[in-house]
Parts: sequence; structure tokens; C-alpha cells
Amino acid sequence: MQWKGCLVDGPFAIDIAVNKEAAEHKGIVSEVAGDCDVILAPYIEAGNMFYKALNFLGGANSAAVIMGAAVPIVLTSRSDSEDSKMFSIALAAAMD
Repeated sequence: MQWKGCLVDGPFAIDIAVNKEAAEHKGIVSEVAGDCDVILAPYIEAGNMFYKALNFLGGANSAAVIMGAAVPIVLTSRSDSEDSKMFSIALAAAMD
């Protein structure tokens, strides 16, 4: 899949992905480092743990989609908010 105008880089540790000062301190030179909009997980268990930590500990809004199939697959949890479920549907629709 190709999206025009996207910058892709990594893999990054989470501190480098979301914190510009951490990236600079560690000498990482990247337009993406410290300003990441999308975080991909290497497998579903890691993604699920990270996603729930962001939601429950950080109060983040989130969307979850499985990629790699013929079409994006919406992935929701029973504990997800209505907003999170809607964000997941919207993300999958934007990717198809």
C-alpha cells in the first residue's frame, strides 16, 4: 500500500517515536522521530498490550486495524469506548 505524502521511518523505541527530545538526545536524525502519528506493532499481542496501556493509563483515543489481509480488518475490544470503535471503522474505511 502506498499513501502519497507520508513519511515512514523506524523501527523506533516508543520514546524516540513520540518524544523529540529523546530522539535528539539519542542522536536519531529523522523527520518522523518525536512526531509519530501512527505506531505499528510487530504482532497482535504486542499491539493489544500497547493499545490498552495507552487507553487505560494514558486516556488516549485509539483505533485498531489488522493489516496484511485482502482488506483491513477492524479489531475492537469489548472494553473499547464507542469512540474507539468508530475510529477503528473510520481508519479501516480510509485504508480500503
